[in-house]
Amino acid sequence: MPVLAARALLLDMDGTLVNSDAVVERIWRRWADAHGLDGDEVMKVVHGRQGHASMAVLLPGRPTHLNLADNARMLAEETADLEGVVPVPGAPEFLAALRGVPHALVTSADVPLSTARMAAAGLELPGVRVTAESVGASKPDPEGFLKGAAELGVAPADCVVFEDSGAGIAAGRAAGMRVVGVGARAAAHGPDVVVRDLSGVRVEVVGDGVRIHAG
Repeated sequence: MPVLAARALLLDMDGTLVNSDAVVERIWRRWADAHGLDGDEVMKVVHGRQGHASMAVLLPGRPTHLNLADNARMLAEETADLEGVVPVPGAPEFLAALRGVPHALVTSADVPLSTARMAAAGLELPGVRVTAESVGASKPDPEGFLKGAAELGVAPADCVVFEDSGAGIAAGRAAGMRVVGVGARAAAHGPDVVVRDLSGVRVEVVGDGVRIHAG
């Protein structure tokens, strides 16, 4: 079983702590249909990114203000649609093990959406949160993870990221951090370690840090 030593953990939300795939599929496939795009191809792009950043990839050249308007509307829809939102297996126990350990949520969701989804999944929000409102650039840009590390007062090299998406894994690696990939989506994107879900992770507190047993 691989063991990673760290002083802080930076946690993605969707696909990592919370399984929101059902609502993400509903919202984005409707958007794809409205724009004449293949829903399967759209779903390969949208995980991990802020909505407007996904739209910029999918519809290059489309005016930014239209993407931002669609993004705001879709965030509201996602916040209201919590059907099928559940914790990733092992997430409650994993978060409980992090009490007293420096950790932060780093998500492409905004404050209302992250608050609603974590509550729907019955998960406690970390005290430090980096959301869409906190950054100027979406994953795969490393800004969010670097900001999370700075707010925790920990060097990037001493942080371990938990992520499920290609964009998120790329952001973590660009930030100079090691990455634990969570779930089947993660395996294709080169994380340092892959786990099926969080039930395969054990956190051992040692001195001023942790050992992460992942396998």
